[in-house]
Amino acid sequence: MNEDDDLIKEPENEKRRTFLIKLSLGLSFLSAAVAGVPVLAAIFAPLIESTPKLWRKVGELDSFPVGTTNLVTFENASAEKWAGINASSAAWLRRDATDKFTAFSANCTHLGCPVRWEADAHLFMCPCHGGVYYKDGSVAAGPPPKPLVQYPVRINKTAIEIQTSPIPITNISA
Repeated sequence: MNEDDDLIKEPENEKRRTFLIKLSLGLSFLSAAVAGVPVLAAIFAPLIESTPKLWRKVGELDSFPVGTTNLVTFENASAEKWAGINASSAAWLRRDATDKFTAFSANCTHLGCPVRWEADAHLFMCPCHGGVYYKDGSVAAGPPPKPLVQYPVRINKTAIEIQTSPIPITNISA
């Protein structure tokens, strides 16, 4: 081989190398874009989608004596078809008067732990971190930053309904 043949092959090798570099960069960009779309959708979807609020029946009017606080369950407003038992949510429903009800979220505003009603003490207690709420939902002690979230309640003929929304955890910090 002579020197002229080597000079002719150099540009062909350089063209091939440039093509392969561009091809690998293009395929890398394409795979990153394909992998990134679901991640970006998961991050930005909650900002774009509206939060559904639905009225859910939680019981009959005569099932709740005046002055009592009862745990009621209902299907979460944002439940997916595949969620199974996780689609259920709960609230504490108090019958204040013949035609007046108050409903509180069953989740602590500190970290979302379930609260329980202590009827003798007239307090809501969070067993996880020592949160305590008065019967009106306001904070009595512990780390909760805000009162218990209240749900709107209505009487629809003889049924009691709560306007639901996704589980209302107002603060997710330690």
